[in-house]
Amino acid sequence: MRRIPAMICIPAAVILVAAALAILLPVCFTLLGSLMSPGEIEHYFGPVYEGTAEETVRLHLLPDRLSLESWYQVLLRRPDYLIKFWNSLLLCTAIVLGQLTVSCMGGFAFAKYSFPHKQVLYYILIILMLMPVQVTLVPNYIVLDWLGLLDRWACLVLPVALAPFGTFLMTQVFKSVPDELLDAARLDGASTGQQLVRIMIPAAQSGVVSLALLAFIDAWNMVEQPVTFLQDASRYPLSVFLASVNSENFPLSFACGVLALLPELLLFLFFQKELVQGIEFSGLK
Repeated sequence: MRRIPAMICIPAAVILVAAALAILLPVCFTLLGSLMSPGEIEHYFGPVYEGTAEETVRLHLLPDRLSLESWYQVLLRRPDYLIKFWNSLLLCTAIVLGQLTVSCMGGFAFAKYSFPHKQVLYYILIILMLMPVQVTLVPNYIVLDWLGLLDRWACLVLPVALAPFGTFLMTQVFKSVPDELLDAARLDGASTGQQLVRIMIPAAQSGVVSLALLAFIDAWNMVEQPVTFLQDASRYPLSVFLASVNSENFPLSFACGVLALLPELLLFLFFQKELVQGIEFSGLK
């Protein structure tokens, strides 16, 4: 194996370290800000938030004194935030389960079965996948209004559960599973559902985990759908509720931001290996 010259390694390492620091700085800034007292946050960042700061603002990163007042307010004194947190967690869980169910069945059909107009339907699926979510908001709104599902949790679960990306991803994953496994299962008398549950999903476990993680992150961060489909602001998930926290009680925004980051961070740390394996297994680059 040829060694990479040092004149290339050193600049590349410097660029990567600088990029990593630029990415981690907002996270560290939010985490350290959650350990400041509300008075300290108002003193250093209040003029910036209100737009009355001078032209040059000194970055205050380290707390003058460690304080858990913001966490006390969020966890014990303001139950509305925790209610939004758990409601969003339940909502994202329902979305992930729905998308896994639809995507596994659709991917199994596209990967291992032949039916009329299969290629045409698959190309349509890819076209729909390439459309940004803003393009599909109006058609989804019309359909949900016709079904009478607006201003309900179902109006957020149903469109995301039927998202085409999951079916596309699972199609690529299931194509990597050998057909011999299904042939052996058919000889043993396994039904289509048993082939999917007992053969395909266990054989493509990393791909299923990857889809679950990607679906959860997408659902956890969604903003356009709740604002468009929900008329009652009290039903807004945490991703939308964070904006009201910033406007109503700015000192608590740091602790609220850290708490909103925890589910995604923990999922990535615990399932990082499965996520990488699933993407490699699907053949996506």
